[in-house]
Amino acid sequence: MSENYKFFCHKDCEYFPCHKTDDEENFNCLFCYCPLYSKGEDCGGNFVILENGVKDCTGCSVPHKRENYDLIMKKLSALE
Repeated sequence: MSENYKFFCHKDCEYFPCHKTDDEENFNCLFCYCPLYSKGEDCGGNFVILENGVKDCTGCSVPHKRENYDLIMKKLSALE
């Protein structure tokens, strides 16, 4: 069974890649804006909280890894 819906790479985007990566071929743009941002510190990503209280996800590549689609979906279902 094909699972192509789990991955989308938009190399023509002017922001590609939006995070540093050594593997552009497997950089997943499907979750361009992280759907787990609203989970705050429970998102499971690599973030820092800045002095002004803003969550900085610049160093996080969790939603952009091809293999993390199921992880993202599982965490999203827990939002209900």
